[in-house]
Amino acid sequence: MTNTAAATSAAHTRVDRCRPRDSRIWFAAPGSTHYETAAFTNHKGSFVNISVSGTSCSCRCEHCNGRLLETMIPAETPEKMNRVVDALVDRGCRGILVSGGADARGIVPLTEFMGSMQYARKRGLTVLAHPGLIEEATALRLMDCGVSQVLLDVIGDARTIKEVYHLDRTPRDYLESMISCKKAGLDFAPHLVAGLHFGRMLGEYAALRMIRDAGARTLVIVVLTPTAGTGMRDLDPPGLDEIKSVFEHARAMDREIFLTLGCKKPPGAYKIEVERMAVDCGFDGIAFPGGPTISYCIGIGRIPVFMENCCSMSWTIQSAPAIENSRETSGGRKCE
Repeated sequence: MTNTAAATSAAHTRVDRCRPRDSRIWFAAPGSTHYETAAFTNHKGSFVNISVSGTSCSCRCEHCNGRLLETMIPAETPEKMNRVVDALVDRGCRGILVSGGADARGIVPLTEFMGSMQYARKRGLTVLAHPGLIEEATALRLMDCGVSQVLLDVIGDARTIKEVYHLDRTPRDYLESMISCKKAGLDFAPHLVAGLHFGRMLGEYAALRMIRDAGARTLVIVVLTPTAGTGMRDLDPPGLDEIKSVFEHARAMDREIFLTLGCKKPPGAYKIEVERMAVDCGFDGIAFPGGPTISYCIGIGRIPVFMENCCSMSWTIQSAPAIENSRETSGGRKCE
């Protein structure tokens, strides 16, 4: 099926917005970014992002150009990472995402940091990793180190891989990364950037099929956000109708997958509209929701549960029963 045909099919898919997996909706506000609304304020440093390459990246993807790495704590050696871990634990941190810039193969150099990730687990931190493309042997090592989950970019069109990520790879390589994690028993959270090909939809529906075929338990969708200092800084964000189509298709494709709207989405009125569409399409979670989104959820009977973990981790606590007479649930705080 072509992307156009898939989009047309998705646009006609009926999605019942009143059919969430339960009455709760999981709002993630990790402490890597300050978040404050009338309903909830997170704690600075409760969850942070670490780059094992500092600001260095061989890919220099068109939508990022290394800008995201500038927001992370640099830890370019295992010794430095151990010191960072000690300092974070002393300040009350509870979890880390270990990431970094990728090499020319699309792989983040995590191998020499396996011991540091294991050390972080021994210090009581939840550890997530963003490895780029990954083979089964690396997935097994991450599993042995106690990594709770890996975050995997998934791209469904070879042109986007070459023109945006500057890699000589194929969509099959991204599918194989998910399969490698599945074989290793390592939980993985595929991430799909809607509009990644310079604001166009190209490969999103193919990527969704790969995610379904790999048997993912959670899916994070983010929206291309034009960023200063990148090759996409002057682009308009994707059209809202196109975003809605991707959302509907993702929900209809797999009614059981834990579906969440991630951190990256253009700000302002666009953000609020995208978040409302996610709620209406039956999403289970949203990262850093706006105040109007929280009010909208409460108005239609959803119970917001806030947590300071990465949004991809929400599924690990979503099976906890909703406690109607308490502000606390397992791993999150209810907003009443």
